[in-house]
Amino acid sequence: MSAASTLPEPSIRAPSPRKSPARRRIAVAAIGTALAAGGAWGATAVIGLPNPVTLAALAVIEPSAVGGWFASRKVAAPARARPLPFEPRPILDQVPWKGQTVPLATMLAATHTNAFLVVQDDVLVHEWHRPGTGPATAFPSWSVGKSIVSLLVGSAIARGKLAETDRVADLLPELRNPAVFGQITVRNLLDMTSGLDVPENYDPRQPLTGTAGMYLTRDITAFVRDHARLAFKPGSEGRYRSIDTEVLGLILARVEGKPLAELLSERIWKPMGAQAEATWNLDRPGGVEKAFCCINATARDFARLGLLVADQGRAGGARIVPARWIERITTPARRAVDGWHYSAQWWHAPGGDDGDISAIGVYGQYVYVNRETRTVIVKLSDHGAEQDEAETLAVMQAIADALTTVRP
Repeated sequence: MSAASTLPEPSIRAPSPRKSPARRRIAVAAIGTALAAGGAWGATAVIGLPNPVTLAALAVIEPSAVGGWFASRKVAAPARARPLPFEPRPILDQVPWKGQTVPLATMLAATHTNAFLVVQDDVLVHEWHRPGTGPATAFPSWSVGKSIVSLLVGSAIARGKLAETDRVADLLPELRNPAVFGQITVRNLLDMTSGLDVPENYDPRQPLTGTAGMYLTRDITAFVRDHARLAFKPGSEGRYRSIDTEVLGLILARVEGKPLAELLSERIWKPMGAQAEATWNLDRPGGVEKAFCCINATARDFARLGLLVADQGRAGGARIVPARWIERITTPARRAVDGWHYSAQWWHAPGGDDGDISAIGVYGQYVYVNRETRTVIVKLSDHGAEQDEAETLAVMQAIADALTTVRP
């Protein structure tokens, strides 16, 4: 009997459907842009956007449903998944939230949660999915994918394929701007200190600007090449920029000689014992992975990724991620990023210690890892673009702390 068949009746009320403008969806205004350019399939092709049907869908569907609207490449799973035992036990049911103490169910509903999993000591102790979804449902990673790219980079460095001191211009000469890319190192990209002037824009009034434009483009390599401008000297400050991760993805594909989806399958997905095949969205059919986002996987497999970090890079006794790379991502980099400690594409929660890190994605995606308590929490949502992140992490910290007192 599978763990899914033994799940208790969920007590958390599912969030109601909504289409709030406060989400600042990336593609909402792209329809207007396409229509202004001619409103036809040819017009969207000329300006390098997805077709009008896709743009229309992106304007109205929830963030959790976008994965199927873009071309993708499969991330193959192993023939047999690594067991993730389901042994439910009570977790903290009253949590700190915006200066109050509220039921956990209230917080999850307020943040439009789709899936919420808690794992401790390699055991799934709590699992909830909103009605209509379940353990087999694939959800998009959004920027949680950045942290996964980091693990692939760590593997490439350990195998001598790459070094943090390597310069982008030497690795990707086709980007054609050595004055910019000759200054930027792999380390700069990892720690979000590249200085590349591509704003982290999610404003629907500017759908072709910054990250929104990179998300919609059908030629990511050309986008990177055409945005070779610096906002500050590389290494001088930290500023969150999705283009940094995209350049890392292009570098990985080059030095490894294969697409990112294949790398993920070979280096992580199969070795860690994923339960299901994942997909990685591309800029166009047969094209380039959107390395800064867009891995579609089950909540349980996101939990397995968290366990990989919590278990010092091991799964089932096998070394998958180099120990030095776990040390790298759990040690804050020199430069904070937008006021938060950060290291190699992983966030360090405010108030947490070096072992308390998270992969965080826009619209409320989290893989929280507390190495001290060996707790992993996955939260996948349809919430605001970058809304309530510190408050959500504080809830996860409280849950992890409380679990230490109720270990069986």
